[in-house]
Order: sequence, then C-alpha cells, then structure tokens
Amino acid sequence: MLEMKPHCERCDHSLKPESQEAFICSYECTFCKECAEQELRCVCPNCGGELVKRPSRKLNSD
Repeated sequence: MLEMKPHCERCDHSLKPESQEAFICSYECTFCKECAEQELRCVCPNCGGELVKRPSRKLNSD
C-alpha cells in the first residue's frame, strides 16, 4: 500500500489522501502538482526518477 505523505517535499503544500494534485516517484517522494510540473519538470530531485500523478485514496465514511 502506498504511503500517502501529507505534504509536498519542496514547498510543504498540504496533500490530502484524496488529493488529485499529488505527484510521486517510484520511491514515493511526494510533490504537489505545481512543483512537480513547473519547477521539477516531472523529474524527482532525490532519485532522478519520473514523477507521476499519485492515485487518490477514498476516505472511509465510517
């Protein structure tokens, strides 16, 4: 199961599990859409891997 990190590693923007604005690499480094696409050009600064849109996680309504 993916670790749903709650913040962008670059700008500290909040990223909820259901967010459509989170990007990750294969090591689960996590960035917001703006940092991933505009600043990092979809390349992880930590490992050099590709940043892709993180799947969202539906919250339980229990």
